Amino acid sequence: QVQLVESGGGLVQAGGSLRLSCTASGRSFSLYAMAWFRQAPGKEREFVAAISRSAGSIYYVDSVRGRFTISRDNAKNSVYLEMSSLKPEDTAVYYCAADRFHTTAIYTAERWYDTWGQGTQVTVSS
Repeated sequence: QVQLVESGGGLVQAGGSLRLSCTASGRSFSLYAMAWFRQAPGKEREFVAAISRSAGSIYYVDSVRGRFTISRDNAKNSVYLEMSSLKPEDTAVYYCAADRFHTTAIYTAERWYDTWGQGTQVTVSS
């Protein structure tokens, strides 16, 4: 069973930066497409960014494009979300997710991701 553990969340002022990390257990991380989602209070969970297993394909939701960068290090079984120019509306619990089965493409819908981390809180103060 693959487990995902996120870290790096915290409290930051608007305009600041944070780097989230997600580390996977097991030996097949390089075969998974990975993504970050977030859920703000009172809202549904939404897609943030995704990266293919070789990092050849990357996709962002419009609201974070140009401010957030997703990357991965397959040697470290890790995926990262570098967040800059943070805004109060970025406040949410951030989840990493793995798609272990549909490895030829990356997806924005939750239903394609079969393994989830526990989430890490990001709070951006104004």
